[in-house]
Amino acid sequence: MAEENDALEFAAEDADTQLPAAGKPRKVAVIDDDPAVHEGTRFALYDYALNGSGLTLLSAYSAEEGRALLRDNPDIAVVLLDVVMETDSAGLDLVGFIRKELKNETVRIILRTGQPGQAPERRVIVDFDINDYKAKTELTADKLFTTLTAALRGYQQLQRMEETRRGLEIIIEATPTLFDFKSMQKLAEGVLTQIASLLVVDCAGILVLRDVDGASQHFSVLAGSGCYRSYTGCSEVKLLAPELKDAIQRAFAQRKTEFLPTRSVLYIGTLSGSEIVVLLETGRELSDTHRSLVEIFCSRLAVAFDNVALYGQLEQANRDLEGRVAERTQELTFANRRLEAQWERARRTNALQSEILETVAHDLKNPLSVILGRAEMLDELVASGAGADKMEAQCVQIKGSARRLTEMVNQLMSDASTGVLDISVRWEDLDVANLIREVAESNRTLAARKGQNMSLAISDSLTMRGDPDRLREALDNIIGNAVKYSPLGGEIAVSATQEAGEPVIRVSDSGPGFAPEDKERMFGRFQRLSAKPTGGESSTGLGLSITKRIIELHAGDISVEPNDGMSGSTFVVRLKAAADAPGA
Repeated sequence: MAEENDALEFAAEDADTQLPAAGKPRKVAVIDDDPAVHEGTRFALYDYALNGSGLTLLSAYSAEEGRALLRDNPDIAVVLLDVVMETDSAGLDLVGFIRKELKNETVRIILRTGQPGQAPERRVIVDFDINDYKAKTELTADKLFTTLTAALRGYQQLQRMEETRRGLEIIIEATPTLFDFKSMQKLAEGVLTQIASLLVVDCAGILVLRDVDGASQHFSVLAGSGCYRSYTGCSEVKLLAPELKDAIQRAFAQRKTEFLPTRSVLYIGTLSGSEIVVLLETGRELSDTHRSLVEIFCSRLAVAFDNVALYGQLEQANRDLEGRVAERTQELTFANRRLEAQWERARRTNALQSEILETVAHDLKNPLSVILGRAEMLDELVASGAGADKMEAQCVQIKGSARRLTEMVNQLMSDASTGVLDISVRWEDLDVANLIREVAESNRTLAARKGQNMSLAISDSLTMRGDPDRLREALDNIIGNAVKYSPLGGEIAVSATQEAGEPVIRVSDSGPGFAPEDKERMFGRFQRLSAKPTGGESSTGLGLSITKRIIELHAGDISVEPNDGMSGSTFVVRLKAAADAPGA
């Protein structure tokens, strides 16, 4: 291959007649073993121009050099090829190399031969993929111009067809990928990548989304590439460079695509109401083919963006549905828990009723037996005509038993109704000292009837938060039990102090105390202990269990201790101070 013939551009020698090459020069290869042919071709085509583009002539002096030239320059538009070179069929063999091995279907091949008989025209045209066949003697300058122009136009048409085919393949291959994206940002990044691939150019781009919600508009830069990559995530168009901002706002206002010499601004409207503008810095003006391909691609993008928007709405609907299902499940769970709690309360109520009936049957048996026996004796006295004083004595016994029976029923029902575990507490600030004094004074009359002495030792400043009614009930049970189980003429001591910042209440009696087996069941419901009331009072076995429950609801505790060196027991109640109480 001659060194001086590599990539030479030809123009007119006279500057006044020079035709400017506005576009990229087309490459034409001259492959011939006759140097004169190369010189003549250059001379004939020195001022050639087509659509503002000139020529770049490349020379090769053998078929072997032609192979290297075509392999290194796949963008050669036309080959002027001699048939007979190192062999009689060297040119025809080179045609097969171009079409079959290089798989170049777009390059136009014009055979030139000085020995037509060596390669008959009809057989060559039929058997070989060439575009023209000329004898060197008939290929004058005008004929060469005409033939080359026809070949270049054919090459341009094939090139556009090839670009269109390749572009459509890219669009077809890209469409499933774009429809697989589930987020706007990923889709936007994919759009910029696919457009750059479609245009075969490494361009800078930016994709802006505008959502219209009533009178308000929301802009967001979903993706950027090249020098615009830093704008990704920008939520206001005014933060962009002024020229960039003006171009994007003009596209949104005009709602149309605009192709400029070095920039393309694409407008895409969607059925969901969103609008997209893609701005590309291509560095060159797009061909008609590329513009058509871009417009076809953008028409598919509207569906892709609608698909992402619908997917987002579907995801939101699923999240809302999951939230409603979770709320409904929680409601059903709470309802089931309430039903379980109600069932448990019903079970406990049934058990309580059974215990009450058993207690009633047991506790009422003795008074009823007394009443029945005294009534029978009264009948006998009436039948025998006994004196009124004897009958009156029997009536007194019957009345006393009936009165005790009534008290027992009332107390039993009161204890049973408050013995249910669902005890509610209302919180308020209260003076514990005054509350203890009130309860003690209310029990002092009962103690006086039994000749008992009740002493009080209560500190003045004892405060807490709690339910005064519930605490009064608990203290009344403790002090009432001290009166009930202390002997006639016994001693009862009630004290209240503050220990470690907490109210501590002690109630001591002089009763018989408790047996060891009493400690395990002392605060159980319906538990009968070894001690017996000293004044004939009744007992349902519920008082201490209710008391313990009330104290625990106030975050306190209750215990019983034997008195040091003397009979009786001391109940100790520890409560929380006002600042530490649960309701504080």
